[in-house]
Amino acid sequence: MSFEHHMANKNSIGFPTATAIVIANMIGAGIFTSLGFQLVTTVNTWSIAILWCLGALMALCGALSYAEIATYWSRSGGEYHFLSKAFHPLLGYLSGWVSLSIGFSAPIALSGMALGAYVAPYLGISDMVLAIFTILIISFFHSISIKRSSIFQNSTTLLKLILILVIIYFGLSRTPESNAFLFDKSWKQELLLPAFAVSFVYVTFSYSGWNAAAYIVDEIRDVRKNLPRALLLGTLVVSLLYLLLNFVFLRQNALEAIQGHLEIGQLTAISIFGERGGELISFAIALMLISSISAMVWAGPRVTQVMAEDHRLWRWFATKTKGNVPLRAIWLQTAITLLLLFTGTFEQVMIYSGFVLQLFAALAVASVFVVRRRKTGNNGFRSPFFPVPQLIFLILSIWVLVYLVFAQPLETGLGLLNLLVGFLVYRLDVFYSKNSHST
Repeated sequence: MSFEHHMANKNSIGFPTATAIVIANMIGAGIFTSLGFQLVTTVNTWSIAILWCLGALMALCGALSYAEIATYWSRSGGEYHFLSKAFHPLLGYLSGWVSLSIGFSAPIALSGMALGAYVAPYLGISDMVLAIFTILIISFFHSISIKRSSIFQNSTTLLKLILILVIIYFGLSRTPESNAFLFDKSWKQELLLPAFAVSFVYVTFSYSGWNAAAYIVDEIRDVRKNLPRALLLGTLVVSLLYLLLNFVFLRQNALEAIQGHLEIGQLTAISIFGERGGELISFAIALMLISSISAMVWAGPRVTQVMAEDHRLWRWFATKTKGNVPLRAIWLQTAITLLLLFTGTFEQVMIYSGFVLQLFAALAVASVFVVRRRKTGNNGFRSPFFPVPQLIFLILSIWVLVYLVFAQPLETGLGLLNLLVGFLVYRLDVFYSKNSHST
């Protein structure tokens, strides 16, 4: 056995850790913050239930699709690798650029903002200081070794699941003083409003992360078996928890108490456990967000590192440590995350990142059609009921993207501007590579 092969085995992760990464990536700031924004314009409980069920359906369709393309083109990097192979290196480069600039940095920044909002008041320090400190500590932890990352990720994800189950159990068993339930026929009108589509953007953000394990393919043992299982099980578990959590949030709060509010989890905890209990649950939610930040700090730099292997301009970030950790890529992502923390509000960052991330996820799912044309034999995972899951995902994606263009033109424009910057960097990369070869 070669030294490289030995190191790959030593540093590879199994099915439990891959599943933990999916669950931890998915359960982040979105589920504990987005319902308040949705309820500003979408108040019918049936409408809210439809939104979150559609999000679950979309995530499962995406997970089936990514499981197929990631076991066919087995390499870390996610959409960067898939789109480069399926369509054109430029598309792959742009998706890599998006992953580098906002794909992981924005959700990490959002989780940091939410963490600060939940517990900084109790600690008597600034929200921003707490967010920055947490992100720096987690980045440092993931800079040590993959084994340490695995232990940290599995333990924080397990704690996250236990805490969520506690909230769900008491939220269902304790009788509330008031609730936000509204069951009437107004949901039929709400489904046709542009605001319903914008609310769905918050839902898709909350479900984002179902594809997390596809970014670290090179580190997963027996990837053709473990990756599909991790993607599907993780997505199913989180979908069920989300539906139950939203029911609890609506059951335990009056509508006017949570409309437009960020700290939905905290308000619900106070409603269930009182002020003191609410304080404890707020710290518990902060621990959950630490798990989410950890998973994204792990997955994101792998895209940058793989991209750097292929493109000369980024080559400095291709370096790994002896423990197979992409140290430079980790700290590049951390720097971009801190920049987003200083320059954007919670809602702006969410919508700005949501548009371009949805665009590239849709293109990646579309690449399943390319895989089917090229694939011979039964190697790798095959998405059942093809092409139904892929068409469902693409239809929902187009619906979200079209409405975002009209409803949130500024944030959408910023997302498209980011793609233009990515294209210019790509041209610079091509120019730099040609000149480097000629000299």
